[in-house]
Amino acid sequence: MTVSRNPADGALAGLRVVDAATLFAGPMAAMHLGDMGADVVKVEHPQKPDPSRTHGAAKDGVNLWWKTLGRNKRTITANLGQPGGREVFLALASQADVVIENFRPGTLERWGLGYDELSARNPRLVLARVTGFGQVGPYRSRPGFGTLAEAMSGFAAMTGEPDGPPTLPPFGLADGIASLATAYAIMVALAARERSGRGQVVDTAIVEPILAMLGPQITRWDQLGTVQPRTGNRSANNAPRNTYRTRDGHWVAVSTSAQSVAERVVRLVGRPDLAGQPWFASGAARAQHADELDDAVGGWIAQRTRDEVVAAFEEAQAAVAPIYDASDIVADPQFQALGTIHPVEDPELGPTLVQSPFFRLSDDAGVIAFTGRPHGADTDAVLGELGFGPERVARLRAEGAI
Repeated sequence: MTVSRNPADGALAGLRVVDAATLFAGPMAAMHLGDMGADVVKVEHPQKPDPSRTHGAAKDGVNLWWKTLGRNKRTITANLGQPGGREVFLALASQADVVIENFRPGTLERWGLGYDELSARNPRLVLARVTGFGQVGPYRSRPGFGTLAEAMSGFAAMTGEPDGPPTLPPFGLADGIASLATAYAIMVALAARERSGRGQVVDTAIVEPILAMLGPQITRWDQLGTVQPRTGNRSANNAPRNTYRTRDGHWVAVSTSAQSVAERVVRLVGRPDLAGQPWFASGAARAQHADELDDAVGGWIAQRTRDEVVAAFEEAQAAVAPIYDASDIVADPQFQALGTIHPVEDPELGPTLVQSPFFRLSDDAGVIAFTGRPHGADTDAVLGELGFGPERVARLRAEGAI
């Protein structure tokens, strides 16, 4: 269960992270670490905050996405392109375990903040670099966003209806996958540091983690010379597998990846004869008869309400799930039992629901100490911890460095 409490109680308590990235993949990786108790300091440009603060919906001028993405992060400002901002960043990195950045390759080096300079001050530092296409190669300097990764990874090519265009997801899928990969890579680098005593560079190209999640498309092309086609909600590997509309206007999804489940489904919908067909014995062969199977399953579901369908499938030990929106998720008893949605008291919004960390440890609960903070809210406090006195802070502010 996720709780609002002191981050010092978290599994990663004592880990110091500097989040100098913007938008989604890098900042989300820092969020994952902060959820488990790391002390995360978010560094933003004094005049140009992280653009994620203006993405998506807002309430009374308060951005809602930032409340989740910026949670558990103290926020400071520093213009890294100015000498004073460089001074602040070097001081932060000197005391950090991890720095996460997503500037175009060569940018930190141009500012005198490359890994050579940072590791000279702090040999144990792990520098995580998150870009669209990585630190090497002909595309290294291209602007890189998750949408481009969804296009170039093969995801869009295999998503959508057979006679329709390639389809992009309506949210930051590639960024989210890259954030998990980056958080994992950081923890691997920290584990390696325990043996070597030294940090290292993590190079995450956003295009690669989503490609890795898409199954054997590369091996298929290599060995068979074919590419995975667009099949809509259907699968080339099994059937019935689709979304179906219920009598009361809801939708449910059915999956039959296991042979035994496929047999239970056709028996449930009153077509046990289908299980006796020679082609029913394998998922790939069933997929070639998807029209017939969809007619049987879809026709049965269309005569019943969503609750009736879910109850019947559960009794038959067949796999079904209702298609949920946010209101359904919040009300669902399974999500409530898991603590998937967590209430937090936000100074601007009041009681606010956010997603909890996406896993549980038996001994260390995730931590949501606070939601996303205003731009630069903790600059003076963090610089004070680094030994910057009030006069020095005032000078940096007057110079536009913070």
